[in-house]
Amino acid sequence: MGENKTRATEASVAEYIASRANGPQQADCQELIALFGRLTDEPAKMWGPSIVGFGVYRYTYESGRSGEAPLAGFAVRGRELVVYLFCEGEAQQALLARIGKHKMTKSCLYFKRLDDLDRVVLEQLVVNSIAETRARYG
Repeated sequence: MGENKTRATEASVAEYIASRANGPQQADCQELIALFGRLTDEPAKMWGPSIVGFGVYRYTYESGRSGEAPLAGFAVRGRELVVYLFCEGEAQQALLARIGKHKMTKSCLYFKRLDDLDRVVLEQLVVNSIAETRARYG
């Protein structure tokens, strides 16, 4: 088995944001850093070349493959920002229905601006996602 490509690095979060985010995204990234830092009580750290992560959890799949990942995180993806979330279950789906203008894939919440989202709902989604991650992986 190969090593996981996405792992914590010593790269600068500030440099990543400055190089990838446009003006309004930079302000949104700073707000996300403050929110995620408060919710995880962990500092922002780069994971791989493009994920701003907070905290860490260790996982092991049924296949035996294991690794570490950030407890919570986000990234700049062109014109959009993405927040990584566990969004399974009725409670998370109900929150997604109320969050505002977004696109959701399996675990990626895409949006253009934080102003497009209900910040209270976003915070609850992140809180629930962190709780689910801890329940699954300790």
